Amino acid sequence: MQDFLQERRTVRKYKNERIPQQTLDYILKAGMRASNCGNMQLYSFIITKDEEKKKQYAPLHFNQPMITQADVVITVCADINRFNHWCEINNADKSLNNFLFLNIATIDATIAAQAITTAAESKGLGVCWVGTVNYMADQIAEFLHLPDGVVPVACLTIGVPDENPDLTERLPLDAVVHSETYKDYSDQDIRNMYEAIEENPVNRGYVKENNKENLAQVFSEVRYGKAGNEEFSERYMKFVKSTFLKQ
Repeated sequence: MQDFLQERRTVRKYKNERIPQQTLDYILKAGMRASNCGNMQLYSFIITKDEEKKKQYAPLHFNQPMITQADVVITVCADINRFNHWCEINNADKSLNNFLFLNIATIDATIAAQAITTAAESKGLGVCWVGTVNYMADQIAEFLHLPDGVVPVACLTIGVPDENPDLTERLPLDAVVHSETYKDYSDQDIRNMYEAIEENPVNRGYVKENNKENLAQVFSEVRYGKAGNEEFSERYMKFVKSTFLKQ
């Protein structure tokens, strides 16, 4: 199990093979067995398998090919709708329409999504987390007919792998582990921790292609620029206020 976890890869290319329903059920049940707050299970899993539906879904994920290639697309949502409905029919207060439980439900949905990922990979399947769900949450919600109180958190593409990509580089362990209290970093600490990533030939290629001085500029000015971040952030907050935080 240790080697399996240490060698996990993001898989973006899939064979045209179906995942047996029994296997899919096992994967989804693994997500439901994940830890969550108060056993309220404030999440839902939207399964997209229909080929035409995946083609329609792809533009909301910037037409990344994983959406149409994968056998299964799972959109994991933070969901207080079901719990609120349960409270309503039992004459109980609906108490979760607030930022605290937006955070809690998002965490629980993310934990469930990671459990789904681990279960799928344990069955030899490939998984990719598609981050565009955070940028396009409002349109994805409309496409999936999500009611008030349901916010998409993660999108997973799952299928039989058609590639075995190299391991993605990671920071050294001491970059993220702090003993007893947080120890802030010196400039030299940061240089040392990021040196291997910056010297990776692929990343050096990104710097050259984008005509930047270094990899940090590629991330903060090209991939995740401030203007775009603020625009999507404002759009996301408007959506969340209109649905999850709706009183």
